[in-house]
Amino acid sequence: ARLAARIAALYGGRVAPEQVALTSGCNQAFCAAVAVLAAPGDQVILPVPWYFNHAMWLSMSGIEAVALPTAANLLPDPGQAAALITPRTRAIALVTPNNPGGVEYPPALLDAFAALAARHGIALIVDETYRDFHTVDGAPHRLFTNPDWDETLIHLYSFSKAYRLTGHRVGAIAASAARLAEIEKFLDTVTICVSGPGQMAALWGLEHLEDWLAGERQEILRRREAMIAGFADLPGWTLLGCGAYFAYVRHPFDAPSPEVARRLLAEAGVLMLPGTMFRPDGDAEGQREMRIAFANADTAQIGDLMARLGRLGQAVTS
Repeated sequence: ARLAARIAALYGGRVAPEQVALTSGCNQAFCAAVAVLAAPGDQVILPVPWYFNHAMWLSMSGIEAVALPTAANLLPDPGQAAALITPRTRAIALVTPNNPGGVEYPPALLDAFAALAARHGIALIVDETYRDFHTVDGAPHRLFTNPDWDETLIHLYSFSKAYRLTGHRVGAIAASAARLAEIEKFLDTVTICVSGPGQMAALWGLEHLEDWLAGERQEILRRREAMIAGFADLPGWTLLGCGAYFAYVRHPFDAPSPEVARRLLAEAGVLMLPGTMFRPDGDAEGQREMRIAFANADTAQIGDLMARLGRLGQAVTS
């Protein structure tokens, strides 16, 4: 009931306790949603670059992940998504703020995707794991203000990032009561329920840590600004998206991104993930892209990161 009230207060809509459930992490929330929506041979549309855990779960379940290309700003286009919908399509899944891209989907874009999904009778899954680090104050979208939101929307959230509960695995899912009844059957076959200490910690966070979380958000936003400023002055590198915990970049080297990742670790002590992990096999764009997780680096360490990348670039070109 406390979580339902929190969602309603934040987004300005009506959310009942029977429309909300806890899961053992937000990844499990996605798995549970897909389990009740799709069967082997069905399709789910994912914008690329995609969150690899989503693509992996679909593959493991025999469900086709249909890649939706994004523009240079890493935002997907509803018109392009409409062209990908087939009789086998069961859902469109969006992550905002995005992992890996860091971009935030504007409210109008989310409205357009919700309308598209409703027209075709498919679900819209919106994963807001990093909602608490959004650059915009207040509600990041209007989806819950639709009185019939639960006919289309399945909303995912993570307490792990907001309250540093990663090891406790506490996520949440908001959907129709009918869908949640089916989701509970899935959950009963896996972890059954979220750990007691995790639930108590999440509830305590909701009730007592609003001011603390606001401070955490401001610190992440400062680090985001440091990343943006650093890449603006770094020759050869292109910042494609930056937000939440992540920066998504295009590297300046001739080598493919997996090789660049190995070299960065060995020669500069910098760990990045290659873009090939976030795109379908054979997608050439991933060879030039890297994801950086900067949430655990303060602004001084981000400055050191830029210096290391600059030295490596000079070594390659000299």
